[in-house]
Parts: sequence; structure tokens; C-alpha cells
Amino acid sequence: MDDALHFLAQHGTTVLFIVVLAEQVGLPIPALPLLIAAGALVGTGQMSFTMAAGVSILAALIGDQVWFELGRRRGRAVLNWLCRVSLEPTACVRRTEDFFARHGIRSLVVAKFIPGLSTIAPPLAGIVGISMPQYLLYNGIGTMLWVGSGIGLGLVFSNQLEQALLVIGDLGHTFALVFLGIVTGYVVYKGFHHYHVGQRVPRLTARQLTEKITAGENPILIDLRSHGARQDVPSIPGSLPLSFDEVIARHRELPRDRDVILYCACPKDAASMQAAWKLREAGFTRVWPLAGGIEAWHTLQAEQAEFIGTTEEQTVAV
Repeated sequence: MDDALHFLAQHGTTVLFIVVLAEQVGLPIPALPLLIAAGALVGTGQMSFTMAAGVSILAALIGDQVWFELGRRRGRAVLNWLCRVSLEPTACVRRTEDFFARHGIRSLVVAKFIPGLSTIAPPLAGIVGISMPQYLLYNGIGTMLWVGSGIGLGLVFSNQLEQALLVIGDLGHTFALVFLGIVTGYVVYKGFHHYHVGQRVPRLTARQLTEKITAGENPILIDLRSHGARQDVPSIPGSLPLSFDEVIARHRELPRDRDVILYCACPKDAASMQAAWKLREAGFTRVWPLAGGIEAWHTLQAEQAEFIGTTEEQTVAV
């Protein structure tokens, strides 16, 4: 029997626990292929279904519980950290948060089937204040469905397991090198793309934006943050609440003879930088991301309010 099959048969439950837990805490390690392999082993009588499903569900629930507690205790700082380490900072939190906002607690049932939502759903549930019993119920149902579907798929194709492993064994190091090359190439491409966009798209500072508004230039302001983020931190007055996808889909509705300024709350202004890049590719010349996003705007407003207050106190003293 193939060495890989023997290894999975001997250490499958331990490997399952480690890989499923790793994926749920956010590491880029896909657990579904291993669940399918475990199902195939169950089908050939080399692994217990109860053990395979049990350790997988336990590992997923432990990882999810960590994120749920972090969301309850740390709030949006957790989401900002997830966005910072993601290869897709433009979409990592925003799209999944919008999905969660639309579907509520039911999102937990399907979260593990949607890339990106699996890790972000538990902290979001903690942030929005879902009670522990509700969270455990819906997340538990979703986890059992996810584990069951993976193992079930392996059961259906269990007869093809040995044949598939033999093919992979014949490819050997070539398969591993090709896979590693694809992953490395993707990471390098994304890194280069983000760097390229950052170099080619000029930013507008919060002070420059304030000067434009004071001068009566009436720029178009677009808030790219999610609905939940806008509730936590107020938008710049007069902003249009649009998602990244809405901006791209409706770009023909935007005026080309006025400044269009986009802002978000992503690390390195990822969403607004990407949206500005797309609009410039579409022919817009007067479009800029706001440097520092909504945080920079509110910081400047607080500084100006403090300066005005200090000036008034000095005037009264004189």
C-alpha cells in the first residue's frame, strides 16, 4: 500500500485535528482535501467515522471559539489584524462583513463553505453581540455540515483513493515543486501588484481634503467601509456609502469634472487604493484615495477642534 495511505491510516486523526485547527485559526492550510481523504479511509475501513468526525468538529469549534472570544473582547481591532495579514486586504473583511450583515446569524451555518468568511464569521459574531448559546448552536450546525460534507464526499469516492494516491506518488517531487511554485508565484504577484498600485496612485491627505471642502470645491466623497464599520465610526459628512464592487459597477454615474475621493479603514488604505486604481484605468483623472482613511480624517478634526478651543480660551484670558 502507498506510503501516504499508510501514514494517513496510522496518524489520520492527529493530522486531521492539527490541520482543521490550523485552518480555523487563520493559517493558509486547506482542511477540506484532508477531510475528503479521511472519508475515503473511512470508506475502506481504515479509519473510524466517529473519530474522524469527532476530532474534526472539536478542532474547528476550538479555533472558532478563540476568534469569537477575541471579537467579544477586542472588537474591530481583530478584523483590522485579519485584514492586515490577508493576501486580499481589499476584500478580506469588507465583503464577508457585508455578507454577515445581510444574513445575520444564519451566516454561521454556511460560513465554512465560503472562502474568507470561515475565519472572519466567529469574531464578527462576537463583535455584534450574538449570545453564546445562539453562537454555539448555529456555528455547531455549520461545523457539523462542513465536516460531514467533506467526509461524506470522501466516502462516495473511497474506491478511487488508492488509485489517486498512486498517481500523486508517481508525480512525487515534481507535483510538490509545481504546487509550491504556483503558491509562491501567486504570493509574489499579489505583493508586486499592491506595491505597483501604491506607487502609481497618489493619495490626498485629510488636510488637503479639508482645504478643498472649505474652498467650496464640493468633491465627491465615497465611504467604502461596511455598514457595520460606518455605525461604529461616523462617515465624513456628505459621503456616499458604496462598496468597492458598487463603485466599479456604477463608475459611469460618477462625474469626471469633480474630484472623487475614496476612503476606507483598511491597513495602507488598501480598498480605496484599489478602487482609485480601477477608476483611473477607466479614464478618471481626478480621483484619489484618502491617506490614512477615516481615522486620519477624525484625527485631524479632533486636532482642529482642540486648537480652536485653546485659541478661544486664550482670547478670553486676554
